[in-house]
Amino acid sequence: MSTDAPAQPHSKAASPPRLSGLIGLPILRVVLVGLAAVSTWLVLVAAGDDASFPPMMLYAAISMFVVNLITLAVVRGALHAEGRRARDLIDFSWRRLGTDVLWGLLWLMVLWIPFALAVVGVGFAMYGPDVFTRFETLFYDPSYVPTFDRPILALLAIVAVVTFAPLNAPTEELLYRGYSQGGLLSRGWPAAWAILVPAVVFAAQHVFYAATPGAVPIYLVAFLVWGIGSGIIVRWQGRLMPIIVAHFLVNLMTSAPALLVLALP
Repeated sequence: MSTDAPAQPHSKAASPPRLSGLIGLPILRVVLVGLAAVSTWLVLVAAGDDASFPPMMLYAAISMFVVNLITLAVVRGALHAEGRRARDLIDFSWRRLGTDVLWGLLWLMVLWIPFALAVVGVGFAMYGPDVFTRFETLFYDPSYVPTFDRPILALLAIVAVVTFAPLNAPTEELLYRGYSQGGLLSRGWPAAWAILVPAVVFAAQHVFYAATPGAVPIYLVAFLVWGIGSGIIVRWQGRLMPIIVAHFLVNLMTSAPALLVLALP
């Protein structure tokens, strides 16, 4: 398995990345995610749905489509202005796809262990021995019943699965680990800070996926741990494609259960 760094961009001489963009663009994405959550919730309420805020993952995944398109366009524009290209950071190759999938599976297992420990650890700090009982209602609202008919829910589920994981995984890794972390390193930041700062913003973004207020601190810590681990991996490998595979698999696992609606009577 190769860990060679990606080839240098075939473009004009690179200009130093601006700190305002390296930190500001990740923060902008958090704002966009928040606006998408609020807008989706308002649409659901206007449609007569008794949805809580933030909306459940099915609706969140659909709302992320526009957010991801905007993020990709902004990051590609920022990279172009600096003489860099997104494809060089991702470093996709059909020849190495099989190897990248194996790396992605490995990183998924490696990252999942500290992530799960963070979830349990924060939960135990909040609720003590009762933590596992609390988990039954902490990550979803058991009282919520969608008002939409089954065909509409089925269509939304298909759209979520088809659009979320394939677009969200490369977008987030390109922004947080490729553009922000890589740019901070190129400005001479210590590796620890260059990895930590994007990871903090990455964790803040996931607050808008927390189904209940009690899940917010758990999401913050767990996704901070995931972001730091992903940053270390990208720092070591020098390319994004393997961690994109791991991120894609996680996003697929969180969006695919929505297809269970197709099996409802």
